[in-house]
Amino acid sequence: MEAAFFDLDKTVIAKASVVAFGTPFYKEGLISRRTILRALWGQLVYLHLGADEEKIARMRSSVLALTKGWDQARVQAIVEEALEATVEPIIYAEALELIDAHRAAGRLVVIVSASPEEIVLPLARYLGVHEAIASRALIDDEGRYSGRMELDAFGPAKATAMHELAARRGIDLGASWAYSDSATDIPMLEVVGHPVAVNPDRELGRAAAERGWEVRVFARPVR
Repeated sequence: MEAAFFDLDKTVIAKASVVAFGTPFYKEGLISRRTILRALWGQLVYLHLGADEEKIARMRSSVLALTKGWDQARVQAIVEEALEATVEPIIYAEALELIDAHRAAGRLVVIVSASPEEIVLPLARYLGVHEAIASRALIDDEGRYSGRMELDAFGPAKATAMHELAARRGIDLGASWAYSDSATDIPMLEVVGHPVAVNPDRELGRAAAERGWEVRVFARPVR
């Protein structure tokens, strides 16, 4: 079996998924307006400059601290209710066309994202992909976020998860594809025989040029 692995944020959708759901979380009283503005500023920096592992680690620590004590079931309900209105306007048409093409060719289509599974899994179902790999928060006995991670699907952990999925599903990684925008996903791109840099940040752009990887630009919204 061949597969196509897609990073989510700024590869399939045009912004960070956690930031995209800022407005629904704000309306439900989970976060403040100040938090949304800070997240949007961080998004602008990330889009224009990229983010190294240290910056991303700081951002993730902030998110974990922010979500500590949130009720997981409530978060899941908010995401499900707001999913279509929040996500559809920011899906790249080029990504959706590629997902459809890979699926039509009989390949297993997988979203591989460091974003939380409460967002990634419903979005994967919405996109019609077969599998999803995502970060998973540690939940306490009362069903609330503990502020710690059970699984952090970031950087090299994505490559590890892809190897594990390949072993379970009989995937030929050498004949498979992977798409990402970020240099932090170089380990993920190195796993497959057909790596593709999508809207690459500066470091990934340099790596793609050095290694002769395909580069694509996604710009068209689905709507």
